[in-house]
Amino acid sequence: MQIKTRSKALTFAHARARILNPSSRIRALGRSVRPRPYAPNRVIPTSLPLESASTGLTGSKRLPKLPRGLTANPRRPVNRESLCSSGLALVIGLGWAIAGAAQEANLKWRSADMTKEIGSYTPQRLKLSTNKPVSLKKVPDNLTAPLYGELKIGPKESPAHCFVLVDEPEGKPSRLFVDANGNGDLTDDPAPQWKDKKISGSGGKESVVYMGEAVVKIPFQSGTVDAQLGVYRFDKSDPGRAALLDSLFYYRDYALKGDLTLAGKSQSSGVHLLVDSNGDGKFDSRREGYDIKQPFNIAGTTWELADLTADGKFKIVKSSRSVEEIKPAPELTKGAKAVAFTAKTLAGKPVKFPDDYKGRVVMLDFWATWCGPCLAELPNVIDNYTKYHEQGFDILGISLDRENAETKLANFTKEKKMPWPQIYDGKWWEAAVAKRYAVESIPFMLLVDGDSGEILSDPNTRGGRLGPAIQEALAKKKSAK
Repeated sequence: MQIKTRSKALTFAHARARILNPSSRIRALGRSVRPRPYAPNRVIPTSLPLESASTGLTGSKRLPKLPRGLTANPRRPVNRESLCSSGLALVIGLGWAIAGAAQEANLKWRSADMTKEIGSYTPQRLKLSTNKPVSLKKVPDNLTAPLYGELKIGPKESPAHCFVLVDEPEGKPSRLFVDANGNGDLTDDPAPQWKDKKISGSGGKESVVYMGEAVVKIPFQSGTVDAQLGVYRFDKSDPGRAALLDSLFYYRDYALKGDLTLAGKSQSSGVHLLVDSNGDGKFDSRREGYDIKQPFNIAGTTWELADLTADGKFKIVKSSRSVEEIKPAPELTKGAKAVAFTAKTLAGKPVKFPDDYKGRVVMLDFWATWCGPCLAELPNVIDNYTKYHEQGFDILGISLDRENAETKLANFTKEKKMPWPQIYDGKWWEAAVAKRYAVESIPFMLLVDGDSGEILSDPNTRGGRLGPAIQEALAKKKSAK
């Protein structure tokens, strides 16, 4: 078993996207995503400093509303006031320990490429301005349309101050400059990676997002370290992201990594704790993540963190309190078994899934009326339902709408000609069926065999892949008769 942790030693970030490359990162931003731990209200962090009494670090305030097209997803509400400005991860392997003994974590700095290992990233928002900072000493020549920002990162007593400049000449490639050495001179630093990526923007129009990496220096008491940040900026001409015109987003790609002896399990821990409790090599921050300020249960024993410092040193001790163990997310890959459940539809009829769909192929469709990407996918869903329903295809909708939305949901589905049943309990991201399936972003779809409960396609098959997947599932079911 492995545990990974995200520490407040520099910053916590949030916004779901398991990423293996920049392309998949942008695709993840095309869904409505559940706010992650440290982002309980679907928010984006700004660069406004906060003080963290618990960790002594510079932090971030947060905007109350997430702009369209960029989504964040906390799993559980936690203390937000103690977040820092970019996100440190602690990755620890665990072995045997004496019960109740305090264990000190000795970690080594990993300056880059840790986002893949952690399995997610958490963007922070840096506000840009046309006003050149007074303390910025030197800038590159031939600037056309510069925007300036100042990034503060590190322990609150002595954070690093890194100037950032984005030059966006009309009709020409964007340029990024980062004051990596913190000396106020943007001409003597290594050039950051900064490449354009074409994506589908508002109204289906092509949009250009710039993405890259930059290395900054973070001062700790034990010495200054290099730290790589992922950086991206949305298309300034995209009307759907007008609220982000003055924004640059960044996230941590660094971590502390090491070993710890604890509870006879090979695990990892840190300051936001990610635990691979089901041993699948992935880290689910909703089911396998813990708030460092709260005790956490691993394999029946409750632990807590103590003596956390800004540069990632801490102890893990057996807690005097007891909390319930959080079970890992279900396996939802093609060929696995869907999670059975009983519920009531919006019309008040009981549903027993998958038993009520004997002889059929059924698609579980997790969505909401407030979800822009869900509504964009809806015509495709309706078309496929109309085409394949008589051949044995059904849909069971799982609505993640908020409370008191019964009438709105009923009117919406009637207006859009969505005749299939909807399960709705008004609990938003805490909807009972969504929790059982560990849904982290919507739309989320699963094709399931109503007889066996087997998942018949890759998770979240949608768009142009949905029709062929339904055809294949129906053909497989027909051949099995």
